[in-house]
Amino acid sequence: MVSNPVHGLPFLPGTSFKDSTKTAFHRSQTLGYRNGYAIVRRPTVGIGGDRLQFNQLSQAELDELASKAPVLTYGQPKQAPPADFIPAHVAFDKKVLKFDAYFQEDVPMSTEEQYRIRQVNIYYYLEDDSMSVIEPVVENSGIPQGKLIKRQRLAKNDRGDHYHWKDLNRGINITIYGKTFHVVDCDQFTQVFLESQGIELNPPEKMALDPYTELRKQPLRKYVTPSDFDQLKQFLTFDKQVLRFYAIWDDTDSMYGECRTYIIHYYLMDDTVEIREVHERNDGRDPFPLLMNRQRMPKVLVENAKNFPQCVLEISDQEVLEWYTAKDFIVGKSLTMLGRTFFIYDCDPFTRRYYKEKFGITDLPRIDVSKQELPPVKQESPIPEDKDRKFVFSYFLATDMISIFEPPVRNSGIIGGKYLGRTKVVKPYSTVDNPIYYGPSDFFIGAVIEVFGHRFIILDTDEYVLKYMESNAAQYSPEALASIQNHVRKREAPAPESESKQTEKDPGVQELEALIDTIQKQLKDHSCKDNIHEAFQIYDKEASGYVDRDMFFKICESLNVPVDDSLVKELIRMCSHGEGKINYYNFVRAFSN
Repeated sequence: MVSNPVHGLPFLPGTSFKDSTKTAFHRSQTLGYRNGYAIVRRPTVGIGGDRLQFNQLSQAELDELASKAPVLTYGQPKQAPPADFIPAHVAFDKKVLKFDAYFQEDVPMSTEEQYRIRQVNIYYYLEDDSMSVIEPVVENSGIPQGKLIKRQRLAKNDRGDHYHWKDLNRGINITIYGKTFHVVDCDQFTQVFLESQGIELNPPEKMALDPYTELRKQPLRKYVTPSDFDQLKQFLTFDKQVLRFYAIWDDTDSMYGECRTYIIHYYLMDDTVEIREVHERNDGRDPFPLLMNRQRMPKVLVENAKNFPQCVLEISDQEVLEWYTAKDFIVGKSLTMLGRTFFIYDCDPFTRRYYKEKFGITDLPRIDVSKQELPPVKQESPIPEDKDRKFVFSYFLATDMISIFEPPVRNSGIIGGKYLGRTKVVKPYSTVDNPIYYGPSDFFIGAVIEVFGHRFIILDTDEYVLKYMESNAAQYSPEALASIQNHVRKREAPAPESESKQTEKDPGVQELEALIDTIQKQLKDHSCKDNIHEAFQIYDKEASGYVDRDMFFKICESLNVPVDDSLVKELIRMCSHGEGKINYYNFVRAFSN
């Protein structure tokens, strides 16, 4: 039955009604123009002006839309990029499943155990589905442990199937090469991975313990230790514990002796002592490491054992009353071993802790044994023969240099001649950075001149020095000028007759003779020696053997006598007599054959 859409009444004769308000029953216009083009519009109302309630598109338009491809509007669609291929060895690299397991091993030939429980770790490598079985190493187990099954794919059955991670779980048994492993637990990473793959894990179990290993963990039966010292206990307690001491052996009192350093090792495990040498670079010694090999050292011998042949036989307890122990080695004390006295000046930190815990000794300071360098000893010239030696000093004003000449003396045992060449002499106690040299004002009668550690006392001067000091008196101290004046007065004083008689025995005469002999050898080829004596006799009217000083130098200048020579100057000084007189007899002898 069809109902009336408006009133809900059936279309039966006499039951339909017309709407009297509706007057337009024409069809809606569907044609039109837009921008000069004819277009078709969709009808929105039906006949009578009722609004259309169904789809606004025509069937043709619907068919067109159903068959119309979007390629014409949007172009060819882009294909989605394919997913990247990641191989298993990259995706599961270093991802390993770990399971804790154990297996039971029979022990047929033992009365203390019938079987043994061995704990293992089963590793499953996700990158290539390989497995390995590792047994943790237990110290002193006596069983070859470590890698029981190397990494490989393990067969699951006789058909050639291999174990997969889906076959592994907690609380199951796995048979590998005839051994059955019971899996009890896994690590956190393995648990998270299996659960993420939808595998329901069994609850974890406790690891089985080996009964014999647990029996060994029980405390041993206590027993009374024998009265004698237990050497095994000492070995086990003090194994690898060594006391180290630093010592010196001072042998400087003997000829060619020296102070040498050593390291003394005391082994607590068996009370033995070892002495090692400490070598330094370029010490000139062969690099032998040991002075004494490791051995027990006797401290007190039996009275009858003093003649015991220790070089060929080993000393035993029968020959020794007391051995050296750890309490004998104390920092700051000396002890004698092998006939040498060693002084202990330091030890290492372990030794300090041992003495603090064992003997209660806390004060073991390091002792400084380094020797301080002695200050340089000033050399004085203690040789008695040097007391009567005479020297001639020459000071060169142009260069401030000094030369020293020693006149030869016969039978003195000392070779005379040039003692010091021309050089500048530094005063004592002057620094290297600021040296102070001797000057003219330092030379006067009684002055002490120190030349390179040797001290000289000025006793006399020549005439030129006296004139120089008179003309440059401002450079000299009053004491220096007074010493020159007193010396001149003593020289001008007449000599007693007793002294003239003893001139032959005077040491000065011997010195004069030696000087004349030296000049004769040095100036034997001089051209003036033939007529020098006649020249002086011309001006000596009274034949006294003396001429004036000025005339003397004029004669020497005319005859080319080398008066500037240090030997000739000394000869002139020794031949001078009184004020302005020179004994030319002795002077001429130096130039005669």
